[in-house]
Amino acid sequence: MTAIVEKRKGDALQGASLFSTILTYIFVAISNAFALMLVYGFVSDNNLALALVVGVIAVGLNLIFLLPGLYPLRWMAPGLALVTLLVIYPIIYTVSTSFTNMGDGHLFVKERAISLITVRKFVPPDASTYSWDVMQSLNDGTYALWLTREVDGVREVVFAPEGAPIDIVEEAPEAAPETYNDYRLLVGGDRTSALGFIQTAVFGEGEDTVGIKDRRTAARPLKDRYVYDATTDTITDQSDGKVYIADNAVGNFRPQQGVGDDLAPGYSVNVGVSNFTRLVTDPGLRGPLVTIFIWTIMFSFLSVLTTFSLGLLMALILNDPGIPGRRIIRSILIIPYAIPGVISILVWRGLLNENLGLVTNTIFDIFGVRIPFLNDAQWSKFAIILVNLWLGYPYMMLICSGALQAIPSDVYEAAAVDGARPWQRFWKITLPLLMVAIGPLLIASFTYNFNNFLLIDALTSGNPPILGSPVPAGYTDILISYTYRLAFGSRGADYGYASAITIVIFFLVAIATLFQYRFTKTWEEVGENV
Repeated sequence: MTAIVEKRKGDALQGASLFSTILTYIFVAISNAFALMLVYGFVSDNNLALALVVGVIAVGLNLIFLLPGLYPLRWMAPGLALVTLLVIYPIIYTVSTSFTNMGDGHLFVKERAISLITVRKFVPPDASTYSWDVMQSLNDGTYALWLTREVDGVREVVFAPEGAPIDIVEEAPEAAPETYNDYRLLVGGDRTSALGFIQTAVFGEGEDTVGIKDRRTAARPLKDRYVYDATTDTITDQSDGKVYIADNAVGNFRPQQGVGDDLAPGYSVNVGVSNFTRLVTDPGLRGPLVTIFIWTIMFSFLSVLTTFSLGLLMALILNDPGIPGRRIIRSILIIPYAIPGVISILVWRGLLNENLGLVTNTIFDIFGVRIPFLNDAQWSKFAIILVNLWLGYPYMMLICSGALQAIPSDVYEAAAVDGARPWQRFWKITLPLLMVAIGPLLIASFTYNFNNFLLIDALTSGNPPILGSPVPAGYTDILISYTYRLAFGSRGADYGYASAITIVIFFLVAIATLFQYRFTKTWEEVGENV
């Protein structure tokens, strides 16, 4: 009987194992199919780096789920895949971008830039002109032009669809018909909606093409304006004969004679460490960068100091059993931490408005002075520290309250017996033991404020601007907001330079963190001796 039971258990386990294996293979097959689809899409878009990353992730998942020795990693596989895709790849991409000139006007590889330039058409001087109406296919929604002109008293009517041969219409009506073949005439709002597309579209095919010249006329034929010669790496403008030669050092096709503008768009090229040297050698960039770097350090340090000081003060007060309603007071003080930060920041932005703000108007009514909290360089920095204090002190109060509860009461009793005063007990016992528990959190707070983009962008947007700066920069910008404006600013994106600053920020934060961890070890030694 026992043997039969054991056999049934073995069969059940074998069946469960077989079912699990089948599910594993199905999951791997579905994942591989999805990965292949993504890789194909990325390769089609010429995004080889991202295709490679997805391929590496797919191979890693196959190894983890198919090799028995890697079984423990199965539960970590989704996390490892996301970390690779969302953390490791962006880091590698940022580093590689920092060595290029990528930015506005240099977003594409050279082949893509050439294709965008050579697709343009122009109207030669001897082109025929027509008056035009626009029609749309009832089947696939493509457009066509109904063209008319008179040559030596003879009326000529032409039908020019997209991507198809131009057709000469015999016995055409006096006006454009409501329908022709499978096309209908567009009038009124439909015509207006189509204008945005047809103004840049090319109708016809091959050498016989038609394009819109202005609101009333169309021209035939259109010709390729730019022609690329791969042997000389030049582009010739057939409208005026000007030749543009590729300058691979800066990623532009420049006039061979040195007169005129470069062709747009340019292309991305490797520029080595020039983005990093710009940080040091370019005085126009170095000035704002040094100012912003100093303010970033001050902002991070003052934010941690003020929030910790106020949070610790409130925690010490509420730690006294003699305070009535401590729980209610503590709950009320947590409210700024419970409200979404962006809402609080926008409320403070309204309160500190120079003309309409409640705070500024109250100060003006009492003292007769209207303080430009958001328009003056120094007052704007004060406003940022003030708002960050409001947002950050509840967190510090909570962690300090928990840490204070963990300090043994007999330590204070022994100190009181030895005659230590309250101030001495705070400096010699409370603060050292508190630092042991919350020291790493203070370091994390410093790191967070070092990159506190939301506060700067929502409250001041980095303003007031630094006058004379060749790039978008403000007195209240910190490094991360300065980098953001370089990458996405209104004066033009400079992804390469912004990526270089991002790498510098990473090393600065890493060095600051390691330096502060040295103090953490000191606090631990002090705590052990207390």
